[in-house]
Amino acid sequence: MKQKTELPKSYDEAWKELQEIVAALQSESVGIDDLAGKIERATLLTSYCRERLRQTEEKLEKLLGD
Repeated sequence: MKQKTELPKSYDEAWKELQEIVAALQSESVGIDDLAGKIERATLLTSYCRERLRQTEEKLEKLLGD
């Protein structure tokens, strides 16, 4: 897993990593010692993805509004 605070290079990279975290949590393969770190990382990735989507939406609205 990447450093907890390291941002991904792209939305796709963030989405892929989020899917990996969810799969690990669902398969119950995450030990209790790693659980908090996985959740922290997932929270950061989720925020990153939301911001990227918000920026894209703004750009689309600007393009379509002009």
